[in-house]
Amino acid sequence: MEVRSREQAEAFTTLDGSTIRVLLDAHQGARNQSLAEASLDPGQGTTRHRHPRSEEIYVFLDGGGAMEVEGRTQKVAAGDAVLIPPGARHQLTAGADGARFLCACAPPYSDDDTLFD
Repeated sequence: MEVRSREQAEAFTTLDGSTIRVLLDAHQGARNQSLAEASLDPGQGTTRHRHPRSEEIYVFLDGGGAMEVEGRTQKVAAGDAVLIPPGARHQLTAGADGARFLCACAPPYSDDDTLFD
């Protein structure tokens, strides 16, 4: 069994501009998926991008904002879950309270599977 607390995960800025903490991935023994906590400051947005191989699920914990997936934009808030299919272009812009969310990727997130427009 692998147990890792949030405090053990060092925060860093990803290629898309969000701040994340990797909770579980290949470094902790996960072979087929990864899980990270991501956050954006109020009004901050990620750079629109896509992952050709990875399917993502975002689960909003605090705050929210405007989530765009393949040209369709919808407001999201704490308690919402968003499915991002492999290859779908997507972008999140945080609302007035910022956004904190879990990001699950299968297969696991990798920088080489992140492409920008």
